[in-house]
Amino acid sequence: MSTTGPDKSEPPPKRSRLEDVAEEKAELTSNDDTCSVLDNVVDSRVLSNVGQYLETYQDAKPYRHGLIEGICVDGFLENVLDEIKQNSKVKFKESDLFRVYQSIDMANLSGDSVDAEKMPYIMKLRSALYSSEFRSFVEKISDLESGTLTEQVDCAANCHAPGCHLLCHDDVIGTRKVSYILYLTDPLPLWTKEEGGQLELYDSIIEDETDGARKRMVPKAFPCKTIIPTFNNMAYFVVKPGESFHSVQEVFGDRPRLSLQGWYHAKSAPSQMEDATLSRLKTTGKEEDTDGAYTEMEHEMTKEDQASTGDLSEADREYLAQYINGIYLSDSSLKEICARFEDESSVQLRHFLVDKWATQIKAATTQCDERDRLGKGAGALDYAVGVDSEWKATGPAHKQRFLEYTGTDLSKAQSAGATLQNIKCSVFESPQFGRFLKKLTSLGAPLAYRGRVRRFRPGLDYTVAHYGILTRKPVLDATLCFAAGSGNQCIYDESTGDQEGFDTDAVWDSGDVGGFECYIAADDEDEEEHDADDEYDDEDDTELLSVSASDNTLSLVYRNEGTMRFIKYVGSGAPSSRWDVSVEYEMEEDNDEVETDS
Repeated sequence: MSTTGPDKSEPPPKRSRLEDVAEEKAELTSNDDTCSVLDNVVDSRVLSNVGQYLETYQDAKPYRHGLIEGICVDGFLENVLDEIKQNSKVKFKESDLFRVYQSIDMANLSGDSVDAEKMPYIMKLRSALYSSEFRSFVEKISDLESGTLTEQVDCAANCHAPGCHLLCHDDVIGTRKVSYILYLTDPLPLWTKEEGGQLELYDSIIEDETDGARKRMVPKAFPCKTIIPTFNNMAYFVVKPGESFHSVQEVFGDRPRLSLQGWYHAKSAPSQMEDATLSRLKTTGKEEDTDGAYTEMEHEMTKEDQASTGDLSEADREYLAQYINGIYLSDSSLKEICARFEDESSVQLRHFLVDKWATQIKAATTQCDERDRLGKGAGALDYAVGVDSEWKATGPAHKQRFLEYTGTDLSKAQSAGATLQNIKCSVFESPQFGRFLKKLTSLGAPLAYRGRVRRFRPGLDYTVAHYGILTRKPVLDATLCFAAGSGNQCIYDESTGDQEGFDTDAVWDSGDVGGFECYIAADDEDEEEHDADDEYDDEDDTELLSVSASDNTLSLVYRNEGTMRFIKYVGSGAPSSRWDVSVEYEMEEDNDEVETDS
């Protein structure tokens, strides 16, 4: 008598791992009409909670935004995270606005490509997020009319490693309508604010009116709300010109901040595109200038003194010797420096101030950094640290953030701000220094100046290149920098080009902690089309010169037409704040140009 069923005397054939993977892929890519593309991806409790998300979104400040906690079903994003870590290649990108490792550009990931075959969970996530069903859900919780969002896919996986950041902007490019960030940070332990990497949201204020210009909104210097990048949470907001200002805080901890960053697009661009940060950064005009007005330079000097020493009298040298290292006042040094400046249009003069002033400034600035616990890897958790009645925060944040000294009492010998301001007034604004510059550069006499005493705090401060400060006629930049270190020239191996040594000066010179001043040529091309990959576009800038932060070092740079400059964001790993006296001079034109214009 025979029996039915498997022969229990032989074990079933063992399945290979390849067969398991093939079956898994088949399940993930199934197009069964009875199933939703959101099944096993988006948590059903999220989809059924439209009313609560909409109410929270409408009441949010500083502008409408929302946060969906636990958006995906348990276990799904863990698989997405594994696929990104195992299959993606990262590309490091850096500019004045950001420092980031870009991973997968999901918008250009073809469904039948080899990469897509390796990443079925990522492909399923993309299909879900840009499905008509989920786009409809996003429209409802963002208070948008039905049918506003198109099927255009625009997203990429990004990695903000320790030290990475993205400065303030409004995300308005082309037809972008809704911005979202799906966080893929490590599930356990939960991310904390001490690790940084938070989404920072900025309130807006009406900028100062200039010559009857239309009132426009700009972000305040500091964010007013932050969102921790917790795994499986998704932040979102409608992008609006001059309103949706946000940034990504520097990552302070040891873990990378992984995320899926993307946008939903509308059929057309929003109104008032001229107010978008990208547009305003490329707009010239007085209302976009952040450097202030010029003050006329004084030039009192007897004709006899001018004739006897070639515009720099003995009295001038005696006056300047109270402040400036004597080596830079000798005729031989002046001649040598002038020749180098004429050849390179820039020069750095190390150990510029005499010991009396350099020591006093070093002690005062070091004391401030130690008091504020800034730099050397300490995360900057207080945006207003260092702000007081004499040091004010200077914005707007989409163009700059630093502390500017505004005190008027210069008698405070122990005050970093007062001492630096004293140097600015007694040296940089003096007619003696004007004649010194004329002798040193052969550019002619300075006619007017404008400048500031600034502090760039680690983990917080920067300036951005923008057309508001685009050079329209040549100027001379004189920047006296103070920072931790000895201010010595770093040494490089002649055969390899590698930097030798790991002292504080080498840390600044490496560029890894920012704080350097960079000169770039303006980009003439008008780019209208952008996608997720272009969000971190660093290919357009033409770098002309980069000057590292260096203690007691004066940098002189002749800035020609069409040039911009910026101070790169000072990272939390910097050895100290970057302090400087930054002055810009309008220079005397040569006789030929004057005769031509007259």
